[in-house]
Amino acid sequence: MSLIRAFAGLRPVDGRAGDVCAPPYDVLNSAEARSRAEGRPYSFLHISKPEIDLPEDTNPYAPEVYAKAAENFQRMRQEGVLVQDEQPCYYIYRLHMDDHTQTGLVAVASVEDYDSNRIRKHEFTRPDKEDDRVRQIDALDAQTGPVLLAYRSEAEVDALLEAGASGAPDVDIVADDGIGHKLWVVRDQKLIDDITARFDAMPNLYIADGHHRSASASRVAAARREANPNHTGEEPYNYFLSVIFPHEQMAIFDYNRVVKDLNGKSPEEFMDTVGKAFEVAPSEVPVKPAGPAEFGMYLGGKWYRLNIREDLIPKDDPVKRLDVSLLADNLLDPVLGITDPRRDSRIDFVGGIRGLDGLQKRVDSGEMVVAFSMYPTPMSELMAVADAGEVMPPKSTWFEPKLADGLVSHLLESR
Repeated sequence: MSLIRAFAGLRPVDGRAGDVCAPPYDVLNSAEARSRAEGRPYSFLHISKPEIDLPEDTNPYAPEVYAKAAENFQRMRQEGVLVQDEQPCYYIYRLHMDDHTQTGLVAVASVEDYDSNRIRKHEFTRPDKEDDRVRQIDALDAQTGPVLLAYRSEAEVDALLEAGASGAPDVDIVADDGIGHKLWVVRDQKLIDDITARFDAMPNLYIADGHHRSASASRVAAARREANPNHTGEEPYNYFLSVIFPHEQMAIFDYNRVVKDLNGKSPEEFMDTVGKAFEVAPSEVPVKPAGPAEFGMYLGGKWYRLNIREDLIPKDDPVKRLDVSLLADNLLDPVLGITDPRRDSRIDFVGGIRGLDGLQKRVDSGEMVVAFSMYPTPMSELMAVADAGEVMPPKSTWFEPKLADGLVSHLLESR
């Protein structure tokens, strides 16, 4: 089995991509999805968030939700809005946000290589979230949410993708959030073979985002393999939908923290304790850290710049040296008593795309007491953690721009 392969994607018919394109299922809640899909009968949110077409008090994990997803999926196919390509293709996908552009490959990636850790992970998954994606895949008999993968940038591979993006794109839209999405369909067999061979020569791919989607694809493949006495390894269920970018082009934003209280300390006591591990300097302007091991802190209407003591950075540990770990191990846990950020209701996380103003508002409103701005986790650090077989702390990375749902889906049914 090859690491990746081309596939006959299910895509919006010409001229309908703008009607179909939708944010990923996991960045909107049900109310937001209902609002975004209003007046848009072909929005992919009717498939990825189908509870929006049911009574508002419907449990989003109820059986009728998955049945509604399948109904909407079939309706859009029957009405000719979604059409499957006639032959296996690759798809070049270019994202544009402000002055940032990244160009990647839509392909299906090997479940076998995921299971063997050639496609490397860096996060734990939750069984309930896996169960949700398994039910969605089984209901649709398709994978519709792509996994975001990265490869170590190679000039020759980058050039192949650029070659696939020559000429006018098959899709060229700007979504309602201002993100540009362009898609080129690659049908040239030599280019397909060259791309496949270059990826096959790679030692690893890395999951950037989509651990639950890839884990659920693995579970579906295992179940179908077990149920298929004629299993060959070539069936569509042996691969999962992916978009793969060179790591140097990917943009990770800061993933900031806000905390509700000072764990029983007065502001003066808190500042004194923080000063034991960090050099603390007042700042007249909001602090956006300029590099690793530096943090901003907003408390009592004032900004401070925090620099952790050099001797507290464990240089040889790929997890403990992460900024999210340094803040957790030297401040959030010992000073604020937040030992489990996954479950502690006193802490919340704010994606950097909301800006430092978003942190100030949370504190100034009285909802939170203190905020911390972070330096974004570099892709190189994410890959180092994955290579070590370790797991990153929760909320370590925030990728932008987000992939769109609905531009290309992977059918598991045989043609």
